[in-house]
This record gives sequence, structure tokens and C-alpha cells, in this order.
Amino acid sequence: MDLRKGFHEPAEKPRRFYKAVAVTEAGDGFGVLLDGRSLRTPKAERLVLPTRAAAEQIAGEWAAQTDVIEMATMHATRLANTAIETIGATREGVADQVAQYAGSDLLCYFAESPVELVRRQEAAWGPILARAEAEDGLGFERCEGILHQAQPPETLARVREIALGLNDFQLAGLAFGAALFGSAVLAIALLRGWTSGEGAFELSRLDEAFQEEKWGVDDEAAERTARLTGEAAMLERWFRGLEA
Repeated sequence: MDLRKGFHEPAEKPRRFYKAVAVTEAGDGFGVLLDGRSLRTPKAERLVLPTRAAAEQIAGEWAAQTDVIEMATMHATRLANTAIETIGATREGVADQVAQYAGSDLLCYFAESPVELVRRQEAAWGPILARAEAEDGLGFERCEGILHQAQPPETLARVREIALGLNDFQLAGLAFGAALFGSAVLAIALLRGWTSGEGAFELSRLDEAFQEEKWGVDDEAAERTARLTGEAAMLERWFRGLEA
């Protein structure tokens, strides 16, 4: 389940049908009200978040909509919908997916050349890999080039264990982050607070940024970078909000 894929905007986007957005207590959690009515998931389940901060993040997305509702921009809302409707019944499969990203983790594939890029990777990726091993017992095999490097089974099992130890909302975020960064290590680093969302995304595109320094950046690439940086910042707020 790739939480960043498979979503399509309806042919005709719904118009904004509400004026006021608010956060309210809802049992053991917090819900979002649109003109006093509880926000629900696409399957009509009441959308209840475990913390006020998480509910406020979603409320902010709904308040930011203008004439039409742009669901493609509402990543926290989509994460909440997935956590409530899907994760509980598919936890094992989602954990497997995160472990699959760890099995070909971006941070394990160092360049063979040029020397300057290799130095940057070592300086930026080395400390994250070292911390993952020291604090979470994640020992990865590094390699040079693009040929697949198998990772220790115990490392992949540990990644899976970490994923299954999360609540449904955190697990939805972890799977989203692994797909966004192409790296389970970076998703875990952001979950743990070792780096910011923007910092994690910068680490994931170190090679791309190096090439841009040499050849420049076109408008399409700049737009994509800005959009994905926004998604990474959203995910940082999601994780921190779930801790509040």
C-alpha cells in the first residue's frame, strides 16, 4: 500500500460547502467540525484523532480550501482516513512494505564517483546510518553503485518490528515517509525526531541536488521539489502532532 499513490481527484472537484472549521473533543480523542458537523472518512466513519494537535493539522487543511476542495493537497486528512479505515486490518502488510523499502534503502547506495559527491553522501548519510544502528539496532550493508545489495534479515525483521510497534496513525505516516524518501531509514529518522521533514527530504535528494549544482534546475523540477518538500514538512508536523 503506497500511501502516496493511487489517489485520483474526481473529474469535477467538490465546491467548498462549509464556512466554519473547528476542533472538538470526541470521546478519547479529538474530531473536526465543519459548520458544527463531524468530519467523516470516505467510508462514513467519524474522523477522530488521538491528539488535539493532529486534529488541528487536519482542520487547518480544511480551513485552507477556497472555492473548491483540493483533496490532492490534503495529505494529513488522507493519512487520517487511511489510518482509520485501512491500517488496522492491514498492519502486517504495511509493515512488510516498510521493510521492503529498507531492503533497498536509498541511504545504502553510495556513488562510486565523483569524489565530492561521495564525500557529501558520507557526511550526510553516514551519521543517520550510524544512529539507526546505535539506537534501533539497524545494521545496514552499504555499497557503491546501483547493483542490489541484500540487507541482513535481522535488520529487515527489526524494521518490521518497529513498524508494528506504532499506532495506526504513526504507521500510516511511516509508510508514507518510506515512499516519499525512498528510504525506511529516513522515515524512521523523521519519526524519531533525528531530523526535520525538510532535512530528511534533502538527504533523500542529495544526488539530484548535486547534479542541479552542475547543470541547473528547470521549472518542472523546481516545482516538484517544492511540492515534495511541502509533503515532508507535513509529515514532520504529523509525527510531532501525534506526540503532543
